[in-house]
Amino acid sequence: MTPLPHAPCRSLPSNPFATRFTQPGMLPPCDPEGVPIDVAVLAASLPAAAAVAIVAPHGHGKTTLLMAVLRDVAGLGRPASLHRIATWEDAWRLPARVALAPAGGVFGVDGWDAVPRPVRAVVCLIGRVRRQTLVVTAHVPCGLPELARPRTSARLLVALVDRLPSHGGTIAPGDVDTAFHRHGGNLRDALFDLYDCFERRIR
Repeated sequence: MTPLPHAPCRSLPSNPFATRFTQPGMLPPCDPEGVPIDVAVLAASLPAAAAVAIVAPHGHGKTTLLMAVLRDVAGLGRPASLHRIATWEDAWRLPARVALAPAGGVFGVDGWDAVPRPVRAVVCLIGRVRRQTLVVTAHVPCGLPELARPRTSARLLVALVDRLPSHGGTIAPGDVDTAFHRHGGNLRDALFDLYDCFERRIR
């Protein structure tokens, strides 16, 4: 395990594992070695008038990768929008959201698993009619071609921790490795674990 390069310090402004530093979109999508993914390649491979999925378990970087793809698409001047499914109401509003999105654009759906199958069919139909590309996130294969299947590793977690604000030497490499394995590769839960570890250490 590569040692974390942060130098100890006495005064730290805030917990570097707080959600404002670690929430989806704040850190770049990376491969299991911790190397940033070439999002432009994925964005360029998006099919027109079709739907593709980013498939992986909880905490593997699906939302982060989806947001990065949408940003890249928008940077090229193509309309891009994101709809997150947090409640059943979000799911039932999805067809209207897709219908109102710009034709020919890219529409991201974060949480495709929570969308009822009849609604999925309607959304895909609307997307094809409007020449939109749908990019969805799912925890398991959902019958759509896969754009990517993010994977995690302890090395990746170390690389992400290194990108956060300094932890002042309060977090050891063993803490990162333990957090990763305790949560079965779920990076989000591992970062929450490191948040608690940091809080205990600075008291």
